[in-house]
Amino acid sequence: MKTLIVDDEPLARERLRALLAEIDGVDVVGEAGDGAAALAAVERLQPELVLLDIRMPGIDGLETARHLADFESPPAVVFCTAYGDHALEAFEANAVDYLLKPVRSERLRAALDKARRWTAQDTRATARTPGAARSHLCARVRGSLLLIPIGDVYYLLAEDKYVIVCHQGGQLLIEEPLKALEEEFGERFVRIHRNCLVARERLTGLKRDAQGHLVAVVAGVDAPLEISRRNLPMLRKLIKTL
Repeated sequence: MKTLIVDDEPLARERLRALLAEIDGVDVVGEAGDGAAALAAVERLQPELVLLDIRMPGIDGLETARHLADFESPPAVVFCTAYGDHALEAFEANAVDYLLKPVRSERLRAALDKARRWTAQDTRATARTPGAARSHLCARVRGSLLLIPIGDVYYLLAEDKYVIVCHQGGQLLIEEPLKALEEEFGERFVRIHRNCLVARERLTGLKRDAQGHLVAVVAGVDAPLEISRRNLPMLRKLIKTL
């Protein structure tokens, strides 16, 4: 079983590698020290199993697991953590097992047995954790992964089966339904049209364009964003409170 070890502590990674060396059929293909590096490593190495710490700088283990569930061939995930207060979140984030540090050899073996029975379909069948909004969106650009901080996003615009993410660094495409993004990030974004969500903190006003249509004024965005009649009353009330 091709395995990736992810932990921000080198000694923890070393201990897991030593334990795995005693178990037949396990091939440690790499290590990573944070969530972003883990996502890139999974994309590159295609492991079948990820042993994943939870509390890490930047993208933590729970969010990393949710991103992994969206991969075309997601690996099984076993969390290895010193904290027992994230077990429910871990299983909601598609975990096969949840091991407490210091990880014992017999528990690790049992987790590996579970992982061998786990499939990509099992991972994708589990819904994303309700209310657990990610801190980043994940896009694939020319075969590489790019993470976009949610705080850098100006607006999200649905186009065919894709969503255009307009952010501080430009524009990218992601394959996620706009409705799902609205449900996940409803506190940060407001719907101005059936196909567009705008970051609340960047919505500064409304105006009429050259054709007389009402459009949203969004800080950092030059292109006009059309407002639907259905959403106009709510937007007017929102603008008054900003």
